[in-house]
Amino acid sequence: MAFKVFVLFALLAVALGDLPPEGYSLPQPAPPPTYGAPQVPAKYDFDWAVNDAASNNDFGHQESRDGDFTQGSYYVLLPDGRTQRVNYNVNGDSGFVAEVSYEGEARPSYGPAPSPQPSYAPPPPPASPLYDGK
Repeated sequence: MAFKVFVLFALLAVALGDLPPEGYSLPQPAPPPTYGAPQVPAKYDFDWAVNDAASNNDFGHQESRDGDFTQGSYYVLLPDGRTQRVNYNVNGDSGFVAEVSYEGEARPSYGPAPSPQPSYAPPPPPASPLYDGK
């Protein structure tokens, strides 16, 4: 019995000897990688547009950013003939602020009338192997 108590105290001493003096702590996260590029504020400017009269497609987009401030606009020719324009800006964490406007007068589109939907009819019964329809 004395041997068992001795072994128990020896194991307890070894376990307590492995603890770090400051106690337990979580490891600190590693800093995000920089991949060798210096961290600089974003700065860009772009624009593009499509105008195809054959398909009646006319739309475009323009945007610029300097640091935390972004501003831009986009437009699209609607099927009723008006042009919808959206001007927007974002300043830091203030959110997306947009102003929507329309140019031109809406006019009805005179296209082909939609085809009427067929009424439901049950499918014909399956052909019987005894009767071939003659």
